[in-house]
Parts: sequence; C-alpha cells; structure tokens
Amino acid sequence: MTATSFSLWAPLVVAALVTALITPLSILIAPKLGAMDVPRDARRVHNKPMPRFGGIAIYAGIMVGLAMFAQTQRHLPAIMVGCTLIYILGAIDDLKGMKPIVKFAGQVVSASVVFAMGLRINFVTNWFGEGHMDLGIAVCYFVTVIWLVAITNAVNLVDGLDGLAAGISAISALSIAYISYIHGWYGPTICMMVLAGACIGFLPFNFHPAKTFMGDGGSQLLGFSIAALSVLGTVKSATVVAVVIPVLVLGLPIIDTAMAIVRRTLRHQSIASADKEHLHHRILRAGFGQRRAVLLMYSVSGIMGIMAILYSRDLFIECIGLAFIAAMIIGVLMTDTGTNKVSLRGYRILKELPDVPRPKAKEEEEIKRKAQKLAEDE
Repeated sequence: MTATSFSLWAPLVVAALVTALITPLSILIAPKLGAMDVPRDARRVHNKPMPRFGGIAIYAGIMVGLAMFAQTQRHLPAIMVGCTLIYILGAIDDLKGMKPIVKFAGQVVSASVVFAMGLRINFVTNWFGEGHMDLGIAVCYFVTVIWLVAITNAVNLVDGLDGLAAGISAISALSIAYISYIHGWYGPTICMMVLAGACIGFLPFNFHPAKTFMGDGGSQLLGFSIAALSVLGTVKSATVVAVVIPVLVLGLPIIDTAMAIVRRTLRHQSIASADKEHLHHRILRAGFGQRRAVLLMYSVSGIMGIMAILYSRDLFIECIGLAFIAAMIIGVLMTDTGTNKVSLRGYRILKELPDVPRPKAKEEEEIKRKAQKLAEDE
C-alpha cells in the first residue's frame, strides 16, 4: 500500500459520501422524531432549535466503510457491535433524554461487550526492562473499559461548538491513520481513514453556521470509535504504552474533560453536571467568534497529532518541544477570558468619540450584550 493507492483513500471517500448523502435526510426526519436541540439554558451557544440527529449519518458512513474495506480485520465484529450499541444509547438520549448514571452504565455495558468479543488492551510497555508486561484478565478488563468509556466522554464533552467534535475527531483519526501507515499496520490505517471520512462528510453541514448537530449519538459514537480503533494499531507495538499515542492525539478533549472534573469536584458539584467553563466557552468569552474558536482548537489538535507522530518515531525531544508550544497556547486560551476584547464597531466608535453623548448605563450594558452575541455568531 502506497500513500497514493486506491485502497488507502477509497475508505475515506466512500465513508464521506455516505455520510454526506444521509445527513440531509437526517435533517428532514429530526423534527418528526422530536430530535431537536432547543436552547433552554445559557450553556447553549445557538439561539434557535436545531436538528440533532446527524449521528445517524456518521454511523452509516462508518458502518458502510468498515463493512466494505475492513472485512479482514480480526476484531471488526466487536468494533461494529460496540459502535452500534453506543450509537443506540446516544440516540435514545437525544430522543428521550437520559440520566447521567444510566448513560454511564450503558457505556460500561457497551465497552464490556467489546471486551467480551475479544478487543482488549492486553499489555503495556515494560518500563523496567525489555518487551512488555501482560495484564491479568481483571486488570485487562478494567483498563479496556476505562479507556473506552473515558475517550467516549471526552469527545462527547468537547461537542460544544459547530464543527468542533467532528473536526477534532477527523484530525485525530487522520493522525492515528498516518502513524499506523508508517509502521505498516494497514488494517488500522483503513479503519481510521473510514472514521475520518465520516467526520469530513458531516462537516459541511455542521460547521458554523450549522444546519444540524450530531447529538449524543454522534459524539459518543466518534469517541468510542476512536478509542476502539486506536487499540488495533497501538497495541501491536511494545515500544509504547498501548494508549499513549491516542492520548496525545486526543490531548485537547482529554485535558478539557480532566479540568471539568477537577473544577466540578472543587465546587462540590456532580462531575456529570453541565457548565459553561469548557475551553471552547472560554475562547468565546475572550472575544473569538465560533469559526475562529473552532479553527484555533483545530490548530491545537493538529499540534497534538504531530506530537503523537513524533512520539511514535521515538523523536522525543521534538515531541517535548511541541508539547511546550501546545501548553502555552492552551494556557493563554484558559486565562484570556475577558470580555473587553469583544467588539461591536458602533460601540467602539461611540467610545472613541468624546463629542457623542454617552448612553445610559442600562443602554451601554445592552450594547455590550449585543456585542458578545455578534462575536459568538461570527
């Protein structure tokens, strides 16, 4: 398989086409099913009801792509069954709503089914000697389930802006596909190209201004798919911990999730409670519009992906250098949260012209609020 071969790019193209063809249908049927995202609280960044049934199109793209191009993969049945279960779980949540504890239990059950069907993290690198250390069955089960559930929720939580989850998932999948390709693991490469294709096929309908959302069905599916498919490649190498590469690739949503857990714990809140303190919310408050905020997070995810590629080739110094760059960018984004950068041209002109009568405090506050809204809608 070469970098220009049909067998490498066909899975991506087919998955993208299937997803792109089914997404408009999902938009049409969403209102009939009641799968609409209504902005009932301040945490939402959209201001009108939106279809949130796009996950069905992503699911179709992944399933068709895997069935057509990954038949020889040993653990393909486990992956397809697990993806189906996790999508159904998310779709039920989109249609009917679901308590966090019930959703978590469903994720554990889905991961357990995948484990029972043979897809497992069986060993990790032996840091104290050569080769690797095999895990006992109990530890193997615990590590595998925690990995699948953790990544599922990390991608689910980052799905807060138009195109964010789909774009980050596409970048992550392409990064892992490239790592698998350069190490000669062509089966995992094809699977990741399928996943990337499904994300790319959905993005034209989901990038700001979005025509539809993927919903929990889509975001949980993407997280679960990345977690499951990444095990196919990284677990084949005894030179790295089985999950180091995908952890680097998914560094942004993982960091955001970890910070959410710490934040809510310190506030004595349930870790499943929703808030408006995620990284993408902070970027919006710093004055960036949705498009720029998403593109900025794409850039950080791209840096993480390159870090993973360098790590897989034992280029640790270069990897550390990029890690510092990514950390500085994230640090700036996390701390630069003032709303003073949000601009409304009329408001700026008003402030700069002393001869113009100043508005009353209430009117000035209303102008600021409109400025914030315009910046978020950019």
